[in-house]
Amino acid sequence: MPSAPLPAPHPLSSAPAPSRQNSLPARPPAPESFQDLARLCATLPEPDSTAQEVIALREAQLTKPPGSLGRLEELTRWLGGWQGRVTPRLERVQVIIFAGNHGVTAQGVSPWPQEVTAQMVSNFERGGAAINQLARTVDATLEVVCVNGLRATADFTTQPAMSEHAFVQAVATGYNAVPADCDLLCLGEMGIGNTTAASTMAAAVAGGSGTDWAGAGTGLDKYGTAQKAAVVQEALRYHAPQLSSPLEIARRVGGFELAAMLGATLAARHMGIPVLLDGFVCLAAVAPLAQMHPEGLAHTCLSHCATLTGQTHRLASHLNMEPLLGLGLRLGEGSGAALAVAILRGALACHTGMATFAEAAVSRSDTLEH
Repeated sequence: MPSAPLPAPHPLSSAPAPSRQNSLPARPPAPESFQDLARLCATLPEPDSTAQEVIALREAQLTKPPGSLGRLEELTRWLGGWQGRVTPRLERVQVIIFAGNHGVTAQGVSPWPQEVTAQMVSNFERGGAAINQLARTVDATLEVVCVNGLRATADFTTQPAMSEHAFVQAVATGYNAVPADCDLLCLGEMGIGNTTAASTMAAAVAGGSGTDWAGAGTGLDKYGTAQKAAVVQEALRYHAPQLSSPLEIARRVGGFELAAMLGATLAARHMGIPVLLDGFVCLAAVAPLAQMHPEGLAHTCLSHCATLTGQTHRLASHLNMEPLLGLGLRLGEGSGAALAVAILRGALACHTGMATFAEAAVSRSDTLEH
């Protein structure tokens, strides 16, 4: 369903400025090798600073004290800078759920059987999941992508989760899934066992033990959580010599859907599309990009963090990211990212719809004028 049209922008927000969105080159071809992928990760476009300056200038003249809308003002500049537009748009919001299966479930890391991944994909396709309802409320289009045909990765306690070829193919699947006309990309995932992969990736990226990073996931008791921690620790021990490479982390202890999310995030950067990440698994999946480039995740925003003490909070702190929401959300499947779209719509509505002091004939204080 198309989103409601935004109010016409005020003259200042339409001030002449280059529109990077309209001049961006076509998306580079999807990677076909580790070398291709490394090059794409190392050569990342920057935001449009001119668009950000025009947006900041308009914000400074709206009928409110400076900075009084807090992060809403930052979010508008973030949207405009990455879209390359002096008036950002949210006409085409895309939610993509990447689904995959994990061989590490053979180690008893989930109370749910692997078949649930395919069953939940069917639920998404029938419109019966939480993400279907949330995407509808924010006028977002939902797509589900089954990566590698839902064939499972290898058990990464005894071998790499994916071969180099299979890993690059999964990255390319996500890379090619991002629509060119998208204004905002929201990422989600589905995969029984993927919190174990995410925990292992987080430990490899940020340091720490299996006990530090293994949580209850989709309902483990304390014994199950202890087993999960032991599995994470064993994977870290087994792959230790290769975990200095971000891409090897993603290949060896990640998963097909995690690799696809990395690819989608990379494509969005090269296409001028800002990205909302959904919680711990998404954040762990794209963390290698931050290791490969100091501003690798600058075009992304973390939608939510369930608690101030859990794995998402620790990884977000390591990556210097501040979530938009709390709410105790632990579902995955893009639910937090979809909810956060409403915040971005609110930020954009204020920026485009509010009057300036001059337009409203409202007097400004001397402290605002000087």
